Amino acid sequence: MEKLIQITSGRGPLECQWVVAKVLKVFLEEVKDNNIEYEIIHRENGDENLTLKSVTLLLKGENLTDFLKSWLGSICWIGKSTFRKLHKRSNWFIGIFELEGLEKINFNERDIQFQTTRSQGSGGQNVNKVNTAVRATYLPTGQSVFVQDSRSQLENKKLSIQRLKEKVLEQNIIQLQKQMQETWNNNLNVQRGNPIRTFSGTDFKKNYQDKSFKKQRNILKNELKNYKNDLN
Repeated sequence: MEKLIQITSGRGPLECQWVVAKVLKVFLEEVKDNNIEYEIIHRENGDENLTLKSVTLLLKGENLTDFLKSWLGSICWIGKSTFRKLHKRSNWFIGIFELEGLEKINFNERDIQFQTTRSQGSGGQNVNKVNTAVRATYLPTGQSVFVQDSRSQLENKKLSIQRLKEKVLEQNIIQLQKQMQETWNNNLNVQRGNPIRTFSGTDFKKNYQDKSFKKQRNILKNELKNYKNDLN
């Protein structure tokens, strides 16, 4: 089973970009614990170091649907801004979504056309006399790459396939992200009130607990009230 997942700050401020980077770390820890393979397909860096506007991952493994039940949706981080110390806001939201349309980015190596040529630049007799460089073109999209890293034509061919695949997938993912962005913007306000996960503090604790004990106090008040009614 394969699923394409996007972790995004949406149109959120710098603080949300920071949360994306922190959530990604926790997310990948749980992915590894569940023996799920992953590949980071595309990432958009944030406006400051150690921040991310969005990251897209390809997950491969069994029971992905069950694993993602505790992740897909709105994620809330409770804490003071690490960039604006006087900012009053303390709740910051990002989103984790499955990008539909994974079947649209199937990559078939049989659709690649290869051309060999002499490598360019210095490199000795092998470069000048043997066709070791490879140009690979993906016929369905017309995208191509040119590889001359190795003196081995076979190695250059392997590299060209890998790089061409990354190039084709990235373009498709950018298109999927644009489609998903509108959905994220429309659903953000609705999902803010019901986050699937909540974190807190700069150490990004996994389990946030309400330290006010308000809920417990209300329960005790009701029990006391019922007790008085029973006495009467």
